[in-house]
Amino acid sequence: MFNSDKARIRHAFAAASETYDGAAALQRSVGKALLASVNEQMLTGTVLDLGCGTGFLTAELMARANSVQSVLAVDIALGMLEATRSKLAAYNTVAYICADAEFLPIAANSLDALMSNLALQWCRNLTAVFSEFNRSLKPGGQLIFSTFGPQTLQELKAAWAEVDHYNHVNEFYEAAQIELFLQQAGFKEIQISCKSYVSQYDSVLALMRELKAIGAQNVIGERNKAITTQTQLQNMIEAYEIQRLEGMIPATFECVFVNAKA
Repeated sequence: MFNSDKARIRHAFAAASETYDGAAALQRSVGKALLASVNEQMLTGTVLDLGCGTGFLTAELMARANSVQSVLAVDIALGMLEATRSKLAAYNTVAYICADAEFLPIAANSLDALMSNLALQWCRNLTAVFSEFNRSLKPGGQLIFSTFGPQTLQELKAAWAEVDHYNHVNEFYEAAQIELFLQQAGFKEIQISCKSYVSQYDSVLALMRELKAIGAQNVIGERNKAITTQTQLQNMIEAYEIQRLEGMIPATFECVFVNAKA
């Protein structure tokens, strides 16, 4: 169902480390909403920021939560970690770990909270990921994350559907599926909400450039193994143009917000 090529994902995000901040407005907006949904009293002790990117959420955690003793910034892409380390050089309570969410090098029962902002959609096996989270969290520890839902980039999906029958955009899990995976991993007191964000672009190519700039060209799913031709790309763009509203190209990003207890 999901893109399982971790090497490709790691390479894409490492390559995007220098362009990410200039194009990650949605990620910052969702990250702020994620933080606003949390009682800061829950953020104590040791907190892990999974998929830290260039450190936006890590910095917010350090600035907002006075009771946080240390933050572990984790990302699969070394380039992202290096960008975070550079930004947060003034903090001596942040540790940096290059690791895959499915295989966290974290001691059992060692985390007070685990946060992740728009990173888990790149994980293939959420049951394994959530089991790792539950193992790493202390009993009663908080899991707080956002991820993309199935309506994400629905306009792009519809435009490609006019061109061929291949899946050009990944399918993302529904909230009910995420809840089931969490239950199977042993989480309780699960709270889930969804919100759609609609971004506006001057052109379809501007949207695609932004996806590349944040390393998210991996939203491309199980495509035709043949190279997409210029004609196919142009046909997709023309199909997308039909959805232009008030002079702008819309792109929907459905975000799922989750709070659960280990």
